[in-house]
Amino acid sequence: MDFRDVRLAARAFAELCLPRSCAGCGTAGVALCASCKQQLRQPPQRISTRVLQHVPVYSLGPYGGVRSAMIIGMKERGRMDMCAVFGAVLRAAVQSLEAQGRLPDGLWLVPAPTTLSNERARGGDPVFLACQSSRLPSAQLLRHATRVRDSAGLSAVQRRINISGAVQLLGTVDAPVLLVDDVITTGATLASSVAVLQSAGMKVAGCLGFSHA
Repeated sequence: MDFRDVRLAARAFAELCLPRSCAGCGTAGVALCASCKQQLRQPPQRISTRVLQHVPVYSLGPYGGVRSAMIIGMKERGRMDMCAVFGAVLRAAVQSLEAQGRLPDGLWLVPAPTTLSNERARGGDPVFLACQSSRLPSAQLLRHATRVRDSAGLSAVQRRINISGAVQLLGTVDAPVLLVDDVITTGATLASSVAVLQSAGMKVAGCLGFSHA
């Protein structure tokens, strides 16, 4: 039995013990059903955030329904197979914005920062994995300091205070960058991240979220 046979046998065993279900609606037998895929086919839209941004911000759709189920599954329930799905959607969105002249060619994707502890607990940063799955140039240039609190339930002002000075720079790239996040809420994380990237001399072409709330 060669490696391919072993891999197929392992996948069959996993399907038997842990049958797949749609990450969006729970339909058995598929990772993502046709109906849920259809709901992801929205063009990116420009949005405004409560915290002022100095670069354009785009979203792939409002947080809720299929999109929120997929994001929660990817981040909290081990559905890392959704990284590839979001990667494909991300690639299409970037190409659309480039074709419209809203984003420059040759940009790099940079995931919004996360803490090292969250990244380890999830087996990797889902947003970065999605960026890599897009097959566009990607780099993990930012990280949260460990002192950052969970932002759930915090107001816009509290989020900005919480994130202020807590975004760490890991490296730079010599190209325009697009900051990518899963859920855009107040925009506090984006604003701090953009400021850190720009202070290092990088050109931030914009921000893009898988969703916005």
